[in-house]
Amino acid sequence: MRWNSGARRVLSGGALLAGALVLCAGCAAPAPQTAADAGRIELPPASGTPDYQLGGAYAPAEAVDIVARDRTADPDPDRYSICYVNGFQTQPGERALWPDATLLQRGGAPVIDPEWPDEIILDTSTTEARGRILEIVGPWIRGCSASGFDAVEFDNLDTYTRSEGALAREDNIALATAYVEIAHEAGLAAAQKNSAEDAELLRSTAGFDFAIAEECAAYAECGAYTDVYGEHVIDVEYDDALPRTFAEMCADGATPASVVLRDRQLALPGDPAHRFETCS
Repeated sequence: MRWNSGARRVLSGGALLAGALVLCAGCAAPAPQTAADAGRIELPPASGTPDYQLGGAYAPAEAVDIVARDRTADPDPDRYSICYVNGFQTQPGERALWPDATLLQRGGAPVIDPEWPDEIILDTSTTEARGRILEIVGPWIRGCSASGFDAVEFDNLDTYTRSEGALAREDNIALATAYVEIAHEAGLAAAQKNSAEDAELLRSTAGFDFAIAEECAAYAECGAYTDVYGEHVIDVEYDDALPRTFAEMCADGATPASVVLRDRQLALPGDPAHRFETCS
């Protein structure tokens, strides 16, 4: 789960994944018409005030327009609500949900995210493996819609960078494309989560509608998202790794208008660690 890790780091699944991806490194091809362009889904309010509640749901501040919560939580009925799905790694405590055939293996053992020992990387390397993953994650996406969420964010798009060559970028983009198709079919907008270096490709090939970036202001990479998604970028900064004051970040024109400062653990109100601040 990336919410506490920082920034570093309709078609059936089988029919969709059988198609070949055409990837052009460095190309600046125009983005195709998205579901938002066609009026089939709703984007988050431009420049809306966000809150990032993956650590637990609570009543947001009155000024908040956008709320992100885990897929196991209820959406906020009065605000634009984003459903968090870890689409490329197992969630802590959910290992039993994943058959061994869905997990990336090396030497007979599952490959664990080197930074997060309670998360195992999913195997996206073949059409068959991706199909098995879709059998699990597809119902989660549809469940987000049934619960009343407006959008879904897919985390850990960049597991190929931590796989020591076992996975390729096109493997993960193939799975991401399938996720976006399911989301759009269910009436949900689809958010790219992190992976700044792949933003243009994820938009043009997978069809993502907007982006959620962790610490893009701290790492001076917000432009990689706004160049692709314009005003539909939500930035989550964390209070334990600010290279300058949050006020200075708010005053910086490169920082997306939709930005929130949270504590790294996304603690609930009442916890001494809880931090919530916005530019407004």
